[in-house]
Amino acid sequence: MIFSLSQVLQLLLQYKYLILFPIVIVEGPIITVIVGFAVSMGYMNFYITYAAVVLGDLTGDAAYYAIGRFGREKFLSRWGKYIGLNPARVIHVEKHFAKHGSRTLFIGKMAHGIGAIFLVAAGMVRMPFIKFISANMTATLLKSLALLLIGFYFGQAITKINSILQFISVFSIIAGIIVILAFFAYYHKKESDKPYE
Repeated sequence: MIFSLSQVLQLLLQYKYLILFPIVIVEGPIITVIVGFAVSMGYMNFYITYAAVVLGDLTGDAAYYAIGRFGREKFLSRWGKYIGLNPARVIHVEKHFAKHGSRTLFIGKMAHGIGAIFLVAAGMVRMPFIKFISANMTATLLKSLALLLIGFYFGQAITKINSILQFISVFSIIAGIIVILAFFAYYHKKESDKPYE
């Protein structure tokens, strides 16, 4: 976190909804838990908070999408060779998103810690923005509600929750790397098994 828990609480108590939207974009899930706790204490309205969290989260998602969409060529030319992203593999990822884009984004969004990879990838493969935001909307509504309720009912254990979220984040990142490597290994084998023409 950029801010400490006490700083976040102080900002929320002082500025409430004015600071909530931008801080959700920057800090992510733990902020949603913290504001859930603030709601349980009567400092904030549940419905306004929920709407601000969802809008902030979707705005952050759109920013990641834009990074992928408008930074694609530069990223691929500079870093693609180091992570095995050649034009053929990008085509495979595009085909995957064309068939399973909504499901892939939903899983990526719900997996804490690796969501940004999926969001940037969606932009890189030029997934239609309306489809992108619709898929994210469902996951965001569910995830934001769950985190708000965790904060509402268990907010007094906020430090412990933050530790759990960090653990889940590390686990998700490791699992995500394994899945991505397996994905590329599968397509590499598939390409090498093709008979030469």
